Amino acid sequence: MATAKVIFATITGNNEDVADIITEKFEKLGVDVTKEEISQADATEFNDVDICVVVPYTYDEGALPEEGLDFFDDLKDLDLTGKIYGCAGSGDTFYDDDYCKAVTDFSHVFQQNGATQGAKDVFVNLAPEAEDIKTLDAFTEQLVNAQAKA
Repeated sequence: MATAKVIFATITGNNEDVADIITEKFEKLGVDVTKEEISQADATEFNDVDICVVVPYTYDEGALPEEGLDFFDDLKDLDLTGKIYGCAGSGDTFYDDDYCKAVTDFSHVFQQNGATQGAKDVFVNLAPEAEDIKTLDAFTEQLVNAQAKA
């Protein structure tokens, strides 16, 4: 059975909703998944799973979540070769070029550390709606399929 870890950071609750949607889909697909808030998580826990998912918010003008800075720095030190990863997150299109920038920043660290992107980054404008849920379900299915082929 494949294993997955979903790490999220949220202020408004939107990213916890995104993480819940992903976690529930993993469960429906038979993946052994755990979900954890970023300030409680240790990046090295990604060493123990097949699929790594981060759901961060972007603060202000493109900043990473304050409570996730240590996690982000620790993630940079890991060798994630052989891991499948995906990044998704809620943002606000009001911020234009900085819209969901933290999602992209985390995605780059995974790539730099040898992980394989199992699905395209997903950006959700504000709270996830019906169309976003479909996109997140497809995202999760792609991660599981990529892991199965790995």
